[in-house]
Amino acid sequence: MKKIISELVKIKAININTTELYTWASGIKAPIYIDNRLIMGYPQLRWTIAEKFANIINDKLSGVKIENIFGTATAGIPHATLLGHLLQLPFGYVRSSKKDHGKQNQIEGVYQSGQKVIVIEDLISTGGSVIEVVKTLQQAGLEVVAVLAIFDYQLQKAEGRFKDLQIPLYTLTNFDNLVTNGDILTNNQQIMLKQFYHQLNQ
Repeated sequence: MKKIISELVKIKAININTTELYTWASGIKAPIYIDNRLIMGYPQLRWTIAEKFANIINDKLSGVKIENIFGTATAGIPHATLLGHLLQLPFGYVRSSKKDHGKQNQIEGVYQSGQKVIVIEDLISTGGSVIEVVKTLQQAGLEVVAVLAIFDYQLQKAEGRFKDLQIPLYTLTNFDNLVTNGDILTNNQQIMLKQFYHQLNQ
């Protein structure tokens, strides 16, 4: 987990600003912003992440026959693609809403009702967007057995949502791994991130 954190900091996917706040897609103002899309520019790292996702599936879901991989649009798509290729499984992605043209698909890819599937996301903050993806797949008759993500902010709101759906979440690294890593963050950064975390979870 610490190695992934170090790599994300190295490629500047993890950004921390103690003077000006970033705005997340959810509207939350935060001293940290993670842009995992940068991973695609680093072949070794992106392949390492695919391998680690495969290891999670082998370790945590060894008794489950996974039949399809779906990424969230758009950040989860490249990781779902690489994982699907590595495992030699079909893969696709789920839009936030149906297209307004063509077949008006929301789910893209080849799939069959009843298949056991994995959802791939790049990071989990409040969990809202990936939960909607899970529900969309369930409504299409697919059985989502787990969500996999690179980074988890470990917010109570997201944990509650996954608990309500009874869908396990497995991540490669998380907020706690970041703030306890004294080799990466200054003491001031650690303090500010911990304060931010407690404020969000009050």
